[in-house]
Amino acid sequence: MSPTRLLFLCTGNSARSQMAEGWARKLASAGVEVWSAGTHPAGVNPLAVAVMKERGLDISAQRSKSLAEVPAETDYVITLCAEADAQCPILPARLERLRWHLPDPAKVEGNEEEKLEAFRTARDRIEGLLRELFASPAFSD
Repeated sequence: MSPTRLLFLCTGNSARSQMAEGWARKLASAGVEVWSAGTHPAGVNPLAVAVMKERGLDISAQRSKSLAEVPAETDYVITLCAEADAQCPILPARLERLRWHLPDPAKVEGNEEEKLEAFRTARDRIEGLLRELFASPAFSD
């Protein structure tokens, strides 16, 4: 049986999709392959790295990738920002597309703690969405 392939897509592939990749690698069963990519990769956001470390997940070795760097044969594409929908190239119609439009924590203005809180909110929301997804019949053995 071939693995289920899951791609998280967000324009910059810097915060939301990187956190989703980190959570998915921890929470997914052995038969799930996980990637993240962006239409305009911009590097992994250091605040995303910091808040994931608070939860015991190290995403510092992850790197921002373009769509050309991930397998074309993907089963699920999850967009995490509205911008990705508008800027996505045509992807095969057979793909299951999920849209989790989460606010970009990198756009929050304020002091360091306010910015970190925005990243924590995104991190925790992504974790909850992934726990729901992996508990669904599509991912249950």
